[in-house]
Amino acid sequence: MSKFALKDAVPNITLPAVNGEEYSFESYRKEKGGWHLVIFFRGSWCPVCVSDLENLEESTGFFESKNVHITTISTDKFEDLKAMAEEKNLSFPVLADKEYKALKAYDVHYHREDDPYEDHGAHGEPAYFLIDEKGKLLYQQRQTSPFGRPTVTELRKIVQYIGKTYKA
Repeated sequence: MSKFALKDAVPNITLPAVNGEEYSFESYRKEKGGWHLVIFFRGSWCPVCVSDLENLEESTGFFESKNVHITTISTDKFEDLKAMAEEKNLSFPVLADKEYKALKAYDVHYHREDDPYEDHGAHGEPAYFLIDEKGKLLYQQRQTSPFGRPTVTELRKIVQYIGKTYKA
């Protein structure tokens, strides 16, 4: 299911952020510098996703200390994502991918209504991409279901390991 090889340039995406701004990954990457952790999640209706986002928020200090910037993306409704991000006080960008632009560009699995099992209707599944300061892929993981995704602790270990072994 891997669309990208390590060191491939990842595609630029431009999506609405729940804070009302238009988000361009390329502009954000250049403005912030450092590495970027782009996380696709199922939606505001998914209790595991919301818990993961809360855990990410609790770990922003760790990621900031490693110069890693978090961006999250969901195919959920903009209004629902906005309400969830405000309620949980999320400080990182939460993007709405209503037209599945990012989902398709990053080859993230889309659970369709006609898939072989019922799972809360149609939605994008979890996926994780760690991207270096030049926009090149360092790590990726895509799911076809809600299970098997890395925890925040595992994401921290991934960042630490790649940071220690990185060949700039």
